[in-house]
Amino acid sequence: MREFIKSQKFTRFWNRFFTYAFLIILSIMILYPLLITASSAFRASNIVSFRLDLHSAWTLDNFSRLFTDTFYLDWYKNTLVIAIATMVLQVVIVTLAGYTYSRYRFKGRKYSLIFFLIIQMVPTMAALTAFYVLAMILNGLDSYWFLTLIYVGGGIPMNTWLMKGYFDTVPRDLDESARIDGAGHLRVFWQIILPLVKPMLAVQALWAFMGPFGDFLLAKFLLRTPEHLTIAVGLQQFISNPQQQKVALFAAGAILAALPICILFFFLQKNFVSGLTSGGTKG
Repeated sequence: MREFIKSQKFTRFWNRFFTYAFLIILSIMILYPLLITASSAFRASNIVSFRLDLHSAWTLDNFSRLFTDTFYLDWYKNTLVIAIATMVLQVVIVTLAGYTYSRYRFKGRKYSLIFFLIIQMVPTMAALTAFYVLAMILNGLDSYWFLTLIYVGGGIPMNTWLMKGYFDTVPRDLDESARIDGAGHLRVFWQIILPLVKPMLAVQALWAFMGPFGDFLLAKFLLRTPEHLTIAVGLQQFISNPQQQKVALFAAGAILAALPICILFFFLQKNFVSGLTSGGTKG
């Protein structure tokens, strides 16, 4: 019996050890690049390479130079407009599509879902030429609306599958009970089902908002005018020339670019956990 207890304690010890070791290593992998970026952004002198230096004098001059010497404020506004429009449109379309595929049976339902999977397998690189030609036909080059539509359209196939799967977890008995009480389709969707899928709605909103901030390829390919660029493309110009590296400005811009995503995450995080329970009580 004692040997059995000792073996259990030994197993628990090593399980905890490897768990904490993994978490520590993962934390270092995440925090180390952030520390390098922060130390580079607040460095008093211009630097030509990223390195962790916590002993040099810190200053806010790099942040002020972003707004006075570059188009960073324009890039920031452009990215925010595209990200908000993408988030709103994609969440609305994907939510309605996921609910339709989950709750209704119609002709072509199965094949359209399969088509979504096939479309998702096509990489963005393979569609760049098609996007460019379409932009020329629709006069969408260097335009925000065209880039926004591409982001929205690219997120519909896979996210529709995810929303459909989440809607499938909501019992159909709730729909039937509400209809017996006289509720119509719109009321069932808005007051009964939608509050129960708040966690997935929050995830969809965060993903859609993050996309334009992190995308470089499409924005670089379709946007031309310097003041019309997004943050990712604009910041790349600071480090694209090996003879004129502006690492401090790049790091400062990267830190400011992360702020809207962090704010949205903290605003939505309560829905990640409480969405299901609160929806159950409100429904």
